Amino acid sequence: MISKLNKMIIAGALLSTPAFAQNPLTENHLNAQVAGYKAAFTCSGVFNGGKSVEQIGREELTGIYRTYREPMAALPDAVVDRDEKYVSVKYSDTMPPRYVVWRDHLGCVQLPIGSSLEDRVHMPTIDIDKPAEKDAAWPLGNKVGSYDNDALNEIIHNAFDSKTYGEGTYTTAVLVTTPTKMLGEEYRDGFNMRTAHRTWSVAKSIAATVIGAAAHDGIVDVKAPAEIEEWKRPGDPRGRITLENLLHMNSGLHHNRAGNRTDDVYFGGALMSDMSVGLSVEAEPGKRWKYANNDTMLAIRSLRGSIGDRQDYLEYPFKSVLYKIGMLDTKLETDWDGNFIMSSQVWTTARDIGRLGILYLNDGVWEDERIFAADWDDYVSTPATTEPARGAGYGAQWWLYPTSKYPELPADMYMANGNRGQRIMIIPDRDIVIIRRGHDSEASFDVVAFTRDVLTVVE
Repeated sequence: MISKLNKMIIAGALLSTPAFAQNPLTENHLNAQVAGYKAAFTCSGVFNGGKSVEQIGREELTGIYRTYREPMAALPDAVVDRDEKYVSVKYSDTMPPRYVVWRDHLGCVQLPIGSSLEDRVHMPTIDIDKPAEKDAAWPLGNKVGSYDNDALNEIIHNAFDSKTYGEGTYTTAVLVTTPTKMLGEEYRDGFNMRTAHRTWSVAKSIAATVIGAAAHDGIVDVKAPAEIEEWKRPGDPRGRITLENLLHMNSGLHHNRAGNRTDDVYFGGALMSDMSVGLSVEAEPGKRWKYANNDTMLAIRSLRGSIGDRQDYLEYPFKSVLYKIGMLDTKLETDWDGNFIMSSQVWTTARDIGRLGILYLNDGVWEDERIFAADWDDYVSTPATTEPARGAGYGAQWWLYPTSKYPELPADMYMANGNRGQRIMIIPDRDIVIIRRGHDSEASFDVVAFTRDVLTVVE
C-alpha cells in the first residue's frame, strides 16, 4: 500500500531500533509499526479518553517521531468499530490490518502483526467490580467548590496561552491541590475532568506505586533479585539484577541509544517479554545509570513473577491501589500476553493522578488504610546509587530536583515526568501537588518557572 519511502526515513528508523544489526527494520515492518501507532492511539483516545477521531488526529497523531511522519501520512483512515470496541488500520495489500482491541479496566491491546480479528478472543481480560464514584468532597469524590485564589487562577490560565511557559506549548489540563482542598483547576476546550490521555513516562511512577504496595503486602523485596524466570539459569549474570536496580534505572542491561525507544512493544504488537527479557548485560548492575523503558517493564514483569497467577497479577494494581484511592478513570494497558506496559501505556485523568500525588503526601495512607509503607515515599525520592550525569536527579522511578541545581524549587520536590509535558510535582514541605498535562510537540513546557510561580501565590 505504501509503495515508496524516502531512504533517509528507513535509515533513520534503522538507527533508532533496538538490535537493528541482528534484526534489520524492513519497510514493511516500519509500516506495520506506524499502522500500530495510529490504531493504538485511536483506540485509546476513543475508548479510554472519549475523544473524537478528529481530535485524536490533531493532538495524538501530530508531533510523532520524524521517521514515522511520511508513512503515517500515507496510511488510510483508521476504522473504528464503536459497538465491538476495536480499531483497525490497513497498511499492506498482503497482510491483515493492524488490530487494536479495547477491554474494560485494561484499555486497548494490540494484536500481533499478522493476526486476524478473530484472534482477539485470546486477549487477556479481567472481570472485577469497579467501585462507584463517591458523592463526596475532593479527593474522596469530585465535589471541589469554588476556586477563589485569583492570582493562582491567572497563573494556571497562563499555562494554556502557548507562550508564558514555552513558545508553542500545548497545555490540556492543570490542577493544584492539597490533600484536603482543590486550589485550582482548568482544562483546554475538548478536555474535562473525565478526559483520559496517555501518561507517557508518568506511568513509570504509577508502576513504582504498585510495586510499593506489593512491598508493603510482602509480595516483593526490592533488595532481592528480580523474579524473572528466564534469568534463573545457572551462570546467567542477569540473575544478580535486583528489583531495586530496575527501579533505579541501573540494571546494567544493554539498551539502544538512551534506552527509551521500545517501538516494537509500544507500536509493533510485540511481547515485552520477548523484547526485554532477552537483553544482555553491558555494565555491572548498580554501577551505571541509564534511562530505560525496559527497566520499568522488567520491574513490573518481576511483580508478575512474584504473584505467579496471571489473573491475580492483572487485578492487583486495581484492587490494591487504583480503585482504593478513587483512580476510577485509569486504564493500565498490556501486551497480548497480559504484561503491563507501565513504562508508558497508562491512560488517566488529571484528577486521578492528583489523587496519586495526594497518596504520597499522605505517606501512603488513604481513608485510614495503608496502601504502601510509610517510608516508600522517602524511598522513591531518595537519590539512586547512580544518577544522571547532568540535569535532574533520579530516585526510584521518580525524578529529583536538588536545590544545588534548581534553587528556585523546594528542596524536597520530586516529580513524575512524561513525554509531551506530563508532570506530577509533589512538594511535601508545602503539602501541595501540581499537575500539568499536555500535548507538546517540539516545544518544552517550563515546569520550573511554572512551579515557582504557583508556589508564590499559595499558602
